Formats: sequence, C-alpha cells, structure tokens
Amino acid sequence: MLYYQKGSETSLIGKQDLEEGIITALENWGETKNVLAIPPDYTRSHSFAGLIIQIADRYFGKRLTDILPALGTHAAMTLPEINTMYQGVDINKFRIHKWREDVVTIGEVPEEFVKNVSDGIISYGWPAQLNKLLISGKYDLILSVGQVVPHEVTGMAGYNKNIFIGTGGKDSINKSHFLGAAYGMEKMMGRTDTPVRKVLNYASDNFAADIPLLHILTVVGTDTAGHLKLRGLFIGDDMECFLKASELSLKVNFRMLDKPLSKVVVYLDPDEYKSTWLGNKSIYRTRMALADNGELVVLAPGVRMFGEDREIDRLIRKYGYANTPKILKWVEQDEELKANLSAAAHLIHGSSEGRFNVTYYPGYLTKEEIQKVHYQYGDIRKIIQKYDPEKLKNGFNVLPDGEELFYISNPGLGLWTWKKRFER
Repeated sequence: MLYYQKGSETSLIGKQDLEEGIITALENWGETKNVLAIPPDYTRSHSFAGLIIQIADRYFGKRLTDILPALGTHAAMTLPEINTMYQGVDINKFRIHKWREDVVTIGEVPEEFVKNVSDGIISYGWPAQLNKLLISGKYDLILSVGQVVPHEVTGMAGYNKNIFIGTGGKDSINKSHFLGAAYGMEKMMGRTDTPVRKVLNYASDNFAADIPLLHILTVVGTDTAGHLKLRGLFIGDDMECFLKASELSLKVNFRMLDKPLSKVVVYLDPDEYKSTWLGNKSIYRTRMALADNGELVVLAPGVRMFGEDREIDRLIRKYGYANTPKILKWVEQDEELKANLSAAAHLIHGSSEGRFNVTYYPGYLTKEEIQKVHYQYGDIRKIIQKYDPEKLKNGFNVLPDGEELFYISNPGLGLWTWKKRFER
C-alpha cells in the first residue's frame, strides 16, 4: 500500500512538506507502542534521513525505542557523526549493527532461483539474514528509511536492500554483492528488475511478510553548485513506493550523455568518504560515461583506508583492483577470497578493466599503497589548486588553460553514462 507520495523533477520539498508527508503516513499506519527505525549511516547523510528521523522522534517520543543504522559492512557511526546527522535525537536510542555477529537466518532463496535470475552465472542458494532486532517481535512498526538512487549492487538503492543488506549478515552480504558483480554492474545500474533485486524480493515475499515494515524513500538531486534538493518522498509498505521512487530517481539522478567523456574529475567529501570502499562510487557511477583510454581523476582528501572493515581492507591491499577474469580465477583458487565474496565483488567493481585510467589523489594513503592496488597516484595538495571544488561546477567545465573536463561533486548522487553503453 502506498501511504504517501509527492515529487517531480522540479519539486522542492521543504521541511514542512516533509513533516506533513511523514505524519500523514504514520497516522494512516495506525496506533503503535514500540517502534524501531532503520535509517542510513553517515555515508548517506545526503539522503535527508537525518530530518526524517528527527521528525519521527518528535512524533513518537518514547515509543521510538531503538534506532539501528543500516551499516551493512560499514564502520559503526561515531558519536560526532550521530550528533551531526541526527541532531537532537537521544544518543541512547542508537544501536550498532554487527554484521558478523548480530544476525539470524530467516530462510534461503533456492539455488535454482538464483541460477535462473543470473542467467546461469551463479549457482548457490542465498541466505536471507537480518539483524535479530527485526524479528524479536518487540516492535509493531519498523521504519526503513533510505534514498533511492542508481546503485552498483542492486541496480537501484533503497527499499528491501536497506533491510537485507543494510542489516544483513556476512553470508548474505557476501553472496548478494558477488551475484551483482559476476552478473555485471553495467547491465544493472539504473534498473529495478535485476538479479539481486529479484533475490531480495523473493526473500521479502517468502520470509519477511510478517515484519511490520514501512518504507520511507527519498529522491535527492543537486543543482550545478552541488546543493542538495529533495525532489521526491514516497512512503509505503510494499514495492509500489520503490518503483515510483525509482522512476523519479532516473529522471533526477541519471545523466545520459551524447558522447563519452575523455576526462572526469570527481570530488569525494572528506566527511563522507574515508575509504576506497565508499570512494569508488567515483568509478562505479562514471564508468559507463568514460571514453576508452579516458581519464578519471578522484580527489579524495579524506581517504585513509581501503576497506571499512579491517579484514576487507587487508584483502583489498593483498589483491588490488584487478580485472574481472583474474578476480574470478582468484575466487576459484583461493579459499580466503572465496570466504569473503563481498571483497571479491568490490575488487571487480573498482576495476577499470584496463579500459580507462584511474588516478587517486588521497589525503592519507601513500603512493606505494595506491599503486599496489593498481591505481595511479597523485598529490592532492598540488592538484587541488588546479581542480578547485569551490570553483568547478557540476557538469562540463573549461579551465583557464583551455583544458576541458566533466566535474562531479558527489558521485553517490547519480549515474552518468554514454547513451550507446546503456540500452534498456
């Protein structure tokens, strides 16, 4: 059921509209005694989830007993991050999702189903795992809050991804990420009907139908100066809200180009992007727009590690971002990588496949560290003077010396592609 919808390519949804929409939906839901909220973590602070949780907290008061950020494999939110993103919300309500420990398996998507939806590429069952809080029976409402935007694993982010991956476990995250990577993210990004989404939908329909979930989905765009604009709000308890949000997201977040780009400069906000695990959105979201032998420049002043998780960081350092055939061979031969399929998937996602060049300008990682994972290295202190984020505008730029480039202030907010590489 769709409880609320509002938005268009040109809509500007303000705080009052946002609050009215959320309260309308919550009142239509009915009486509640104990509420769990599952919002994004700080890496998705641009989702407007901060305001949404503040509104829900004021509305429910003590009935909102627990807030479980959907970390997936990400590092736990710090106290300053919580206080910044969820300003005014009681810190004692926040819980940490421990993806290697705090999960239960509620069912398994059959191997034959996974094989069929992946065109025979993958042959394993998929365990539907959730944080144990979701099936505790304690709550009569679970608010799942997230942003719908093109995504490299599921095709479009949001909806049940927030639940089954955001609060998922080691096996479910590993296998879902690898399913998407092996199938090919360029066949999925910007699409709602992908192998991973079909698996998540199977799990929702067959194992999670009794969980009292209400999804609050946003669609967020930017202007040429990079300022965030809330364009859409969709609230519902089934897939209809996700499909409507996805339809709008493709209008807001998707840029179809008439010709491939020879040079792309991407800026990674240091408050949001501290690892290549997150920062490689600069690669995922631009790869279909980059010309053969094109150049991707990643300005990453906050990047200080590869993986958000210590073990994944170690594996990235060990193997590096090689090409897909090589990584798939490693998975077959190496039990260590086979046991960490999400890391293997990330290595595939972060590879240019030798088609274009990637130069990282990190704030903290050394030249040796960057080159060891198969990227080129540059000095952020020097390049930031030439490619000044305060002076560049989103889209095409011509510098004083005549250099032409395409600038992106936040890769997490969109998908860019050359029209000949994207066929629906």
